[in-house]
Amino acid sequence: MENKPQHEFLFDKVNYKFLLIGLAVIALGFILMSGGGSDNPAVFNEEIFNWRRIRLAPTTVLIGFGITIYAIMKKSK
Repeated sequence: MENKPQHEFLFDKVNYKFLLIGLAVIALGFILMSGGGSDNPAVFNEEIFNWRRIRLAPTTVLIGFGITIYAIMKKSK
């Protein structure tokens, strides 16, 4: 009888769920950072320095990185 190699995933199903959630949170953070530019380069737009782009978006990206690191470091059963 010949032994067939078993295909094993690197992580469990829960780890992959956390990884996808973390990637989605990172993508959300980058979406929050976008925009705020001006159509006319001679006109300065103050919207680029609002709270969403300076505080919320980078914090969201860092939380997403934390979730992905947790997903990678979480031990399988």
